[in-house]
Amino acid sequence: MIYAGIDLGGTTIKAALVKENGEIIVKRSIPTGAERNNRAIIEDMAGLVRELVEEQGLTFEDIHSVGIGCPGAINPVEGIVYFSANFADFRNVAIAPIMRELLPVPVYLENDANVAGLGEAMFGAGEGSKNCITITLGTGLGGGIIIDGKIFSGAFFGGGEMGHQVIVADGIKCNCGRKGCWEVYSSATGLIRMGKKRALENPSSKLNQMEDGNINKLNAKDIFDCSNGGDEAAQEAIQEYAHYLAIGLGNTINVFQPEYIIIGGGPSAQKDKLLDPVMKELAGEVYGGSTRTKVVIAKLGNDAGVIGAAMLGRQ
Repeated sequence: MIYAGIDLGGTTIKAALVKENGEIIVKRSIPTGAERNNRAIIEDMAGLVRELVEEQGLTFEDIHSVGIGCPGAINPVEGIVYFSANFADFRNVAIAPIMRELLPVPVYLENDANVAGLGEAMFGAGEGSKNCITITLGTGLGGGIIIDGKIFSGAFFGGGEMGHQVIVADGIKCNCGRKGCWEVYSSATGLIRMGKKRALENPSSKLNQMEDGNINKLNAKDIFDCSNGGDEAAQEAIQEYAHYLAIGLGNTINVFQPEYIIIGGGPSAQKDKLLDPVMKELAGEVYGGSTRTKVVIAKLGNDAGVIGAAMLGRQ
């Protein structure tokens, strides 16, 4: 059978037809128009899937199901998004039931971080494992927990918010309202903040020369580039970042002891340049001083969401 997956983002709607082995047959994206009413967005998702099916010379008898990954607070049992900050009109919206009215196949809905984690667990860096956790380092810090091959989201569907464990008591305030969240320190945003601080403290640092000298445009790659080039201020920022990332990873391993922790998002593009300093810190954060959990870099990139969403019908 063929599975359809949708990665619903605030900027684009991505859709793909996916084989049982995780291979993408075809994919396409269109602008979301997140300011529009929810019905218009849902109709666009259904229309995009219909287009892909027809263009491939298929019918919906060939399609097992449609899965949707959506940011926000999701009830996957009823197929409802309770709230999503990315959209103007997404409060208590029955996305899956409406989609079922528009398409003649089963439709499933899940949180976008969870489906990305499912994609990586099934066909990415965690392929073959039953217990793994994907951490995505971006503007925030997302998490997807897979236990016994299934998405774990808690009794009331809000579990898995890995970024909102406190790792620094009374630390920097997070957008969620708490202080000292892992997201504040280990998101790409957190690394950029650390880089800017080091740049201001060290006027001779190469960090001040990046982005045409505009420190407000500094990004995570700039900091790694300067660190790799021997800039001490940038190296200090990377070391601080690795320290906090290792604390959260240690907490995660101590609680779940997964086979894999998979790291994705912008900073993960640095691969060993990110993992090496993190692994040096991690041993001191894990109960017993060592772990059999493998910490690896994500493999599916931007396709994790559509592949994982497509596989919701196999859960």
